[in-house]
Amino acid sequence: MRIDLHTHSTESDGTDTPAELVACALAAGLDVIALTDHDTTAGWDEAADAVAGTRLRVVPGAELSCTCPDGNGRAVTVHLLAYLFDPASHALVVEQARLRAQRRDRLRQMAVRMADDGFPVDPDELMAGLPPDSPGGRPHLARALVRADMAGSVDEAFARYLGSGGRYYLPRTDTPVLRAIEMIREAGGATVLAHPFARARGPVINAEMVGELAAHGLTGVEVDHPDQDEPTRAQLRGLAAELDLVPTGSSDYHGTNKTIRIGQETTAPESLERLAAKCTGSRIFGRSF
Repeated sequence: MRIDLHTHSTESDGTDTPAELVACALAAGLDVIALTDHDTTAGWDEAADAVAGTRLRVVPGAELSCTCPDGNGRAVTVHLLAYLFDPASHALVVEQARLRAQRRDRLRQMAVRMADDGFPVDPDELMAGLPPDSPGGRPHLARALVRADMAGSVDEAFARYLGSGGRYYLPRTDTPVLRAIEMIREAGGATVLAHPFARARGPVINAEMVGELAAHGLTGVEVDHPDQDEPTRAQLRGLAAELDLVPTGSSDYHGTNKTIRIGQETTAPESLERLAAKCTGSRIFGRSF
């Protein structure tokens, strides 16, 4: 069984619609994927409809951007994958709405800054192109820069213009990670720390902090991820065993925004079984698990 528990659609910063994502997963020979768009569950219904009558199953989820102490006296951004939670949970609905509004406002402000500096970017056109419930994000602006021949790829647009510390970067106010874990647990879901030691992405938390998150209800850690090398994966496998965390593997697929293939990394069936057994908030879409 081939399982990929971290993918994105056009409802956040991917380039495939939820239905296209299902078709892509089927073409790649996958058995299960998780739809984990940033700060939104807007793609769940389309994915559920698309998977009906197929052999694929879809785990409904989301990816939450959080702030967390790194264990060395600083605060860093961590990403939390949330699975099988109740999307109608009041606290979660309120927080996701805040995050989406913030992301959209941030995207517009970055586009306005670039337009004011003479870049061929139309902020109104950019925002009008987003799905109604999409939080938007820097990849949307990056693709606009690629279309305007200001960058050769999304990665180049990030490296030249949109990366943290750059002229056009604006920070976010993310959810404190302990609060996010608590909200997902109260909504009947499970949480997995995404690419926790992917140092090429920026500062990361240390192993002791992972232990603290586990003590506060974290369910698992993403071990096999394209941005984590084998020594890092081995460290995370050992940490997962020590802390009784569920180890997962995922592609973090974003369509053409990245060169990563769907199903490039996968999760063991027993890990999905362990995650699903802890959840009461929603069900897996498709044939019975």
